[in-house]
Amino acid sequence: MKRALATLGALCVCLSGCTADKPRPARSPAAPAPALRLVAFESCDDLLAGLRTAAQEAVGPWGLNNAPGGIRTMNGGAVEDSARTAGGAAPKGAPGAGTTFSGTNTHEAGVDEPDVVKTDGKRIVTLAGNGVLKVVDAAARKVTGELSLGGAADRGRPAIMASSLLLAGDRALVLGYNYEARLDNDASHVAGPTATLVDIAGAPKVIGRFTTDGALVDARQIGSTARVVVRSAPRLGFPDTSAMGTDEARIAANRKAIAAAPLEDWLPRWTAEDAGGKRTGGKVDCTAVSRPERYSGTAMLTVLTFDLGGPALGSGAPVTVVADGDTVYANGPSLYVGNDQRWRVFRAMDQTTAAKRRTAVEPPRTQLFKFDISGAGKPRYVASGEVPGWLLNQYSMSEWDGHLRVATTDAVGADRQTTSTVSTVYVLKQDGGRLAETGHVGGLGKGERIYSVRFIGTTGYVVTFRRTDPLYTLDLADPAAPRVVGELKITGYSAYLHPAGAGRLIGLGQEATEQGRVQGTQISLFDVRDPAKPARLAQHQVPGGYSEAEFDPHAFLYWPATGLLVVPVNERSRQGALVLSVSDKAITQSGMIGHPGQYAMIRRSLIIDGTLWTLSDQGLKANDAATLAEQAWLPL
Repeated sequence: MKRALATLGALCVCLSGCTADKPRPARSPAAPAPALRLVAFESCDDLLAGLRTAAQEAVGPWGLNNAPGGIRTMNGGAVEDSARTAGGAAPKGAPGAGTTFSGTNTHEAGVDEPDVVKTDGKRIVTLAGNGVLKVVDAAARKVTGELSLGGAADRGRPAIMASSLLLAGDRALVLGYNYEARLDNDASHVAGPTATLVDIAGAPKVIGRFTTDGALVDARQIGSTARVVVRSAPRLGFPDTSAMGTDEARIAANRKAIAAAPLEDWLPRWTAEDAGGKRTGGKVDCTAVSRPERYSGTAMLTVLTFDLGGPALGSGAPVTVVADGDTVYANGPSLYVGNDQRWRVFRAMDQTTAAKRRTAVEPPRTQLFKFDISGAGKPRYVASGEVPGWLLNQYSMSEWDGHLRVATTDAVGADRQTTSTVSTVYVLKQDGGRLAETGHVGGLGKGERIYSVRFIGTTGYVVTFRRTDPLYTLDLADPAAPRVVGELKITGYSAYLHPAGAGRLIGLGQEATEQGRVQGTQISLFDVRDPAKPARLAQHQVPGGYSEAEFDPHAFLYWPATGLLVVPVNERSRQGALVLSVSDKAITQSGMIGHPGQYAMIRRSLIIDGTLWTLSDQGLKANDAATLAEQAWLPL
């Protein structure tokens, strides 16, 4: 997701235009695409024929180099209102039990997201170094368990790289990448995303591991059920075409290779191990693969389901769609995966001459795939749809009362590349196997792109930016007629918006000059009680600073019980956790927490029973949340 933003940022720079005009609920910048329909394959032979045809259409002179991940030859792939506040914005723990703690800052309440640290109010579980899981007793303030997940080193790196984890009771699910896993039907080492189930009731121990082809997209957890989304590309062996004289000859040779490829080259493979080391493996069942009406044949999207309370991970009960995806959103009963196909824009640019590029570039469209995850078992792929433009991140999507709201930025004009940009919010509703549009409101931030989005109940907030920051408020109560009701223009922008209750909204981003040059970290407090008249009540700036929370909201901590706000900030001369106090009308700085070491970069913070914990690669520090007095330092 983030890697695509940098590419799109470069694209947006070359788009000319003006600053935001008054938005209007006019027709969208591009006619909405026909809603994608679910179409079933009649047989495995039908699946293979369809995949071959689609891949032959997508292949270039150097293979599938414009498919997701820049693939050439593949060997495994590459809501809320005051009562429903998301993301650690409300204390957790049993009422009256005397234990309150903050969880991971998440998009939707009750839907957890993987991160580098988790807590249940008693333990802090985190990943340190090269794949070492550590368990900390929060009350005793000491490390009580650790487990290396890396396995044998290979060319200077661990065999398994751990990146994030989920927590359910005495089980941790660690997500990462397995460089050494052997799949049963392949004698060579195959790289792929891996999920490791660890029991932390006593000394941490691995009780299960699952590895598959492809790349990890994201994961969500509800109760003890985790949904892990991966994407994979076909393992096609293309011939050496470097000596061929023309691109036409290279493409013809690659199409011939695709025509000879068996179905197994497309189907994702998996392997699983239990606590005793017993290995099982297989591949996705070809009879269980679904597809939208239009697809490329260059990628498959798989949703895996794991019960963190079970004895092992098993097969993951894969549900696979012939599609790509890079953005995951879930609200409990539904899980959506978005794919804005930005790679198609650049494929068209690569495969046409300079003289033809301006008219050959395909406009980006976001495909959306909906899965029903209302039960604890295997999800169901139920619908798909499409809207013009590209997503910013998962906060660009939100389901409310059966309607999916989607905010996108689109390039508009004669060639859709050099004219301008504009943003739109679409409202979709499932109609059979389609996500059909019920309404939209466009004209947001012409000449700009979306920098942040937040949907809270029937109200939407969209920030666009190029030189100034228009904060738009949207009334989404009528899905057929969404409308802009307010606008606030200020310098700089908010890259993340967080509900603060009682008609308040916190924005974290960058201050900027009137010409759009960024100046440093800015935290704003907005009054949004009257959507028609949004106003900024207070702001706090760190000149020259930037925060990880600007692009990863997991780094953002807001504790509404006391108004505590903590974000990591890096400045020119120092780095640490900026601690602020947010009242009804003001933001004041309480202090800055640092860790030992010149390069100690604080990444996360959390609250447990009045103690503020901060995490860096060097260790965990405990401070009194009220006074910031240091209580303990635990090297990791």
